Amino acid sequence: MGSLIVAGVVLLFVLIVVTRAVRIVPQANAGIVERLGRYSRTLDPGLHFLFPFIDKLRKPLVDLREQVVTFPPQPVITQDNVTISIDTVFYFTITDPFRATYEVANLLLAVEQLTITTLRNVIGSLSLEEALTSRDKINSDLRIVLDEATERWGIRVNRIELKSIDPPGSIQEAMEKQMRAERDKRAAILNAEGTKQSQILRAEGERQAAILSAEGERESKILRAQGEAEATRQIFHAIHEGNPTPDLLTYQYLQALPKVADGAGMTLMMVPSDALPAMGAVSALGAGFQAGQDVTRSQPADGRRLPPGETEPREPGG
Repeated sequence: MGSLIVAGVVLLFVLIVVTRAVRIVPQANAGIVERLGRYSRTLDPGLHFLFPFIDKLRKPLVDLREQVVTFPPQPVITQDNVTISIDTVFYFTITDPFRATYEVANLLLAVEQLTITTLRNVIGSLSLEEALTSRDKINSDLRIVLDEATERWGIRVNRIELKSIDPPGSIQEAMEKQMRAERDKRAAILNAEGTKQSQILRAEGERQAAILSAEGERESKILRAQGEAEATRQIFHAIHEGNPTPDLLTYQYLQALPKVADGAGMTLMMVPSDALPAMGAVSALGAGFQAGQDVTRSQPADGRRLPPGETEPREPGG
């Protein structure tokens, strides 16, 4: 019975030794081994053997994955003395488990306080407008400063993002009014540009229409003039081929005078000077013809010649 107890105690002791001697480190983790309270070595992922009661695996294991830390909103004063609230997110990775374990007591608290201090320094050198419009620049400046400061802690700053930048309520209201005014201004400019383009197109259309109308009228006048010239040329040619006498031309001219003078607005008619002799000749010819008729009518039927101024007495009923 006593031997069984001893065997059980020995077996239990062996199990305890084996349990304390064998350690398995998961993937993406690292283990810090301390021997008699001093740093001994860093364990990579996998199976490892330790000296029982001499080596100790420090808890917790060091997480080598990228870690995300969210900080509560922090009040920050800009260069133009405006207090804004900034919410940040910090991304980092532990590159040296030894430094991350022994160089800083509380890594997350140290990162948070360093981030807040650096953020206030960076934002304090910017105006409100620059802080609102330069997020990429702020992120880059914060990353550079924090990466240099946290290198001795065995971590690498991957990036730091500003989740939100909230100015005071009065500033937000003023900004909304300004943005509304800018939108109204842009709308007015666009409307004015549209009206301008519409007027330009309308004027261009009217100009093209006027040009086309003038071109059409010019072509019409040219064709009409060419037609009249051709008609005059044919008439002139026909007259020359007919070889008319001056008396015939004068007679035709006299026939055309009543048509020329026929009109309510005709008050003055110009007669060429070279037509006056012809008109006189025609008048004389007409007067002579009329006188011959009168003389013939005044001579007696029996052939007697009466004295000038006398006529043959008419018979009753003749």
